[in-house]
Amino acid sequence: MTKKIFIMVMVVVVAIFIGVTITVQNVNDPLLRRVVKQQDELLERMRALDKQLGIVYPDDLPVKLDGGQHPLAVALPKDDVKRLEMKIDALAKLVARSARGGQAARQARPKDDLTTVHDIEIGSSKIMGEKDAPITIVSFVDLECPFSAKFQPVINEVVKTYPKKVKQVMKNYPLAFHKQGMPAAKAAMAAGEQGKYWEMIDLILQNQRKLGDEKYKELASDLGLNVERFTNDYEGKGAEWEEMFKADVSLGSKVGVRGTPTYYFNGRKTLSRTVEAFKKEIEAALNGENK
Repeated sequence: MTKKIFIMVMVVVVAIFIGVTITVQNVNDPLLRRVVKQQDELLERMRALDKQLGIVYPDDLPVKLDGGQHPLAVALPKDDVKRLEMKIDALAKLVARSARGGQAARQARPKDDLTTVHDIEIGSSKIMGEKDAPITIVSFVDLECPFSAKFQPVINEVVKTYPKKVKQVMKNYPLAFHKQGMPAAKAAMAAGEQGKYWEMIDLILQNQRKLGDEKYKELASDLGLNVERFTNDYEGKGAEWEEMFKADVSLGSKVGVRGTPTYYFNGRKTLSRTVEAFKKEIEAALNGENK
């Protein structure tokens, strides 16, 4: 740990040294003299911190403002300075490269298509609300995704507000880096075998940091399910459900899903994420304004 701290301190010191070396050549300028003085004061504070950390520097190196060699050049062996300068240069290049990469990624990412109406088959997906409701919100979710957890209550509230007009269709889109995405979806299906699909969905989303086989059994018990039957369904029908989830992922990729959650309002991708925003879309659809 001390070695890591030492390296970090040295990187900062050398960065300051580079700036100071430039300014001391024009030390007669009052503004530059102030900058040098502030740098030296900062160095003194760092030296005091170094002593507390057990990092010792020569104490007989006076601060010079006469345009001569700065004390830091004496305090650090030339080889160490060279290595640290190389590290600083490498870090600077890495930061620049990351910035360029991030900008390129943002520019390369296609805009969301909010106009195309996709034919999204319900199939055997679970439905919340009236099956014949005129408005369908298709949800592509990953049950381990924190954003899916954040926005599912919004969809619940929307369906509750428009019980005869709006239904939600659940499509599972487990992401590869979420190990519990697929098992959680199977646990919900197993609970659905006993009529508690949506209740299990809510509990899973509320317990995302604790997900696992034993937790699913615990949640099944909390819902008053027959845990033995739940376990048998979870294990026995899992392969069948996995194929259904893979079909959901394939469908999602075709209609433009790039992450979770993604919602489709009567076939069109929507960026609505609040009850108020969905209400505006719903009222417009009911009044025939967005056909």
